[in-house]
Amino acid sequence: MPDFIPAGLIFDCDGTLADTMPLHWRAWSELASRHSLHFPETRFYGLGGVPTRDILKLLAQEQNRPDIDPLALAREKEELYLHFLPEVGPVEEVVAIAREHRGRIPMAVASGGSRNAIRHILEHLDILDWFDAVVTNEDVTLQKPAPDIFLEAARRIRVEPTRCRAFEDTNLGMQAIRAAGMDAVDIRFMRTGLPPAALG
Repeated sequence: MPDFIPAGLIFDCDGTLADTMPLHWRAWSELASRHSLHFPETRFYGLGGVPTRDILKLLAQEQNRPDIDPLALAREKEELYLHFLPEVGPVEEVVAIAREHRGRIPMAVASGGSRNAIRHILEHLDILDWFDAVVTNEDVTLQKPAPDIFLEAARRIRVEPTRCRAFEDTNLGMQAIRAAGMDAVDIRFMRTGLPPAALG
């Protein structure tokens, strides 16, 4: 949709606004080592956008680990990750878009991360007050690739989903945006200098 002019912008956080994915992997790697879980890096990136607790439920089931408490280990992983917070930097190509539109049209964050972690990241980058709403995994029941988190973000900024443009860095996130009926921008193309992201 080359002539599409959005009335609202919605951004994923991890890997989209904030360059956090390598740090999340470091935290996951430490957690997996501590608890003898098999979780290769390729799978971690393939599950981008899925809440930690849901990944842990999946791993516990697959690896027959009834001793694993997904909620407790999710908290442990978040503590490990927050230790790396000072190293988090912006994805400047995307932050520049948010900077250009702040105060001009409604904007939201729609993240599969926890409310605590996402607010810490946005505060660390000094961009939290740019957004009219921050929606995280606690705010919806169905997670990406379901569209719910993007639909909730659109509802909170009072913009029809079909008039929103949303930005993501994972396949699951892109599926969620398209299922929500929004204009979709895959920021991985922006970061590699390849042609503009696929839309819609």
